[in-house]
Amino acid sequence: MASRSLNRVIIIGNLTRDPELKYTPNGTAVCTFGVATNRTWTTADGQQKEDVQYHRIVAWQKLAELCGKLLNKGKKVFLEGRLTYRTFVGRDGQERNITEIVLDDFIVFSDGKRVSPTETPEKREEEKPTTENTTSIEELTSSKESTKLEKKGKKTEEKAAQEKEEDNETVNPEDIPF
Repeated sequence: MASRSLNRVIIIGNLTRDPELKYTPNGTAVCTFGVATNRTWTTADGQQKEDVQYHRIVAWQKLAELCGKLLNKGKKVFLEGRLTYRTFVGRDGQERNITEIVLDDFIVFSDGKRVSPTETPEKREEEKPTTENTTSIEELTSSKESTKLEKKGKKTEEKAAQEKEEDNETVNPEDIPF
């Protein structure tokens, strides 16, 4: 059997700082931010204990731009990605190791406010809560990507219609394996 491996991290936590969006010299977007996760337990003698872990998150390309627009300090998020380890030499000449989570996907938990990618974090804080608490896919994607989604939806509808026609065909009871 072929050897397979898996490097997958799933975290739900709060942002410890606002995302920092930068661009590489060749124009690729990269966004870094921190997330804290908490764990609470009770000891044998009844004491409540809490442990906090801090995670460094890195997002690239379109995902980085979305993080820069939608996330801000204190926001609760679901993150999915992979673990990476890097070594670098600091300004003081010392070799340092760093552990990061390279982001593949994220979900922002709603706080009752409508999230718009064109708003700044300051503008979001001034907003009053509304009953709408989701961001539409059209707001998050460019018109080109929306067109792709519409085409994909039409193909899916056509495929469903074709499968329905196939289901209406008669089945020979002798073809059933049980």
